[in-house]
Amino acid sequence: MQITRQADYAVRAVLYLAGLNNGRRAPTSEIAREQKIPPSFLAKIVSQLSVAGVVQTSRGARGGVSLARPSEEISLLEVIEAIDGPIMLNECVHDPKACVFGENCPVQSIWRDAQAQLVRRLEDTNFASLAN
Repeated sequence: MQITRQADYAVRAVLYLAGLNNGRRAPTSEIAREQKIPPSFLAKIVSQLSVAGVVQTSRGARGGVSLARPSEEISLLEVIEAIDGPIMLNECVHDPKACVFGENCPVQSIWRDAQAQLVRRLEDTNFASLAN
């Protein structure tokens, strides 16, 4: 399993915002430059993160992007899923019928446990802890 480049960029952007003092807004051009993210790609990412309630944007001379909530309330899982959708190691974890062996598959419980551990770890990691 590998997260998409878009999700990686989203994590970098949110981490950058989490590191700013007092919830300061940052222009997307600054985020793109500092995090080495293509500006056109960042615009799409910021839009998705805004819809997910992770960031807020404002236009104008004093506009920019800021976190919508305190960084300790935003998990790594939330950001990744806002971009890539739900974490899924194998489709049989969500739909046992997707496997020709069904619930008798000897590996399905391993996939389920591994996915649960990964989701829990990402959910327990917030951006305040990453920014420090």
